[in-house]
Amino acid sequence: MATAGQPRPVDPPRPMRADARRNFERLVAAAQEAFGEHGADAPLDDIARRAGVGAGTLYRHFPTREALLEAAYRADIDDLAKLAYELLDKLPPEEALRTWVSEQVEYVMRKRALAATVKAVLDRDSPVMAWCKTQMRGAAAALLARAQEAGVVRPEVTPSDLLRLAHAVGYASEFAPEDSDRLLTYMLDGLRPQPT
Repeated sequence: MATAGQPRPVDPPRPMRADARRNFERLVAAAQEAFGEHGADAPLDDIARRAGVGAGTLYRHFPTREALLEAAYRADIDDLAKLAYELLDKLPPEEALRTWVSEQVEYVMRKRALAATVKAVLDRDSPVMAWCKTQMRGAAAALLARAQEAGVVRPEVTPSDLLRLAHAVGYASEFAPEDSDRLLTYMLDGLRPQPT
């Protein structure tokens, strides 16, 4: 069970038998992989094959491509948000922040087209988009609070600032991935408290 401030796990829309839940989870994982490799037009038959289920099982869980895209995107966001809390438990604040922002940049570089497709399909105010924003802002806020307490990030930096900057580095590096570490270093250096 998630504690306050931590993301909830991605849940299917209604309670399921154990085997149906496993199929749902395998389909979402296969969709994350296939959409990551081939974009939003990844063949649904390929996703079913990767999950080890038939096409009928896929369509029972996800009657439309949009429903599967939504589930895969939500699972991606859930994974990123959970990672923030795991890193906070394992690493010093500055290292946790850098590692998580680096993962965010990598995600944007790998899946920007997929995320854009999902955002085009879903209403900005849809429950899924609201949930995703809440999870990412909560994760960013937890990392920032710890880094700010440690004195390694300016106190005025907000979670939205952090997410926007990470997205900007990801977009800027999409076609020049070799530049991502350098740009990320510049970005994080800019977040440090300035000498008085």
